Amino acid sequence: MGILSGNPKDEPMHYGEVFGAWSYLLAAKSALVSQQTLINHTGDDDLRKFITNTMDNTRQEIEQLELLLKENEIALPPSPPERPNARLEDIPVGARFNDPEIATMAGADIASGLVACSTMMGQGIREDIIMMFGQFHQQKATLGGKLLKMQKEKGWLVPPPLHLNKVAVGV
Repeated sequence: MGILSGNPKDEPMHYGEVFGAWSYLLAAKSALVSQQTLINHTGDDDLRKFITNTMDNTRQEIEQLELLLKENEIALPPSPPERPNARLEDIPVGARFNDPEIATMAGADIASGLVACSTMMGQGIREDIIMMFGQFHQQKATLGGKLLKMQKEKGWLVPPPLHLNKVAVGV
């Protein structure tokens, strides 16, 4: 039996897995404080619930990744300080993000997270790590679908140019 043919948790992480998990954790910690800041700017109740749900998912990811890295004796990246709650009315109008902007930022964050998860799934060799990032990917895809539906319903979606004239070539 080889070194990579037993319980995945007993197998060593390779350098790509270490760097990817550590980097993803650092990004997740930064995303959480960004989400804490953006929720202070959110006026729409549906968007507020969505960001709260996203924050819960991010906290779960952080917890799982910290456990993985600690079990493998890898130092954790620093955590930025938590952001305090603020009332929307206390933020000057010219300094506020508006709800459509917040939704667009959330969508961009989800998209970059999907790419990061796919990268880790593709380069990993430990099944437990691949499965963990597969779970993260699925949760992000679900959140992305919910956000897209919300953006469409609220008129916040800014689509790229739509190709409406479909002309058959060479017919």
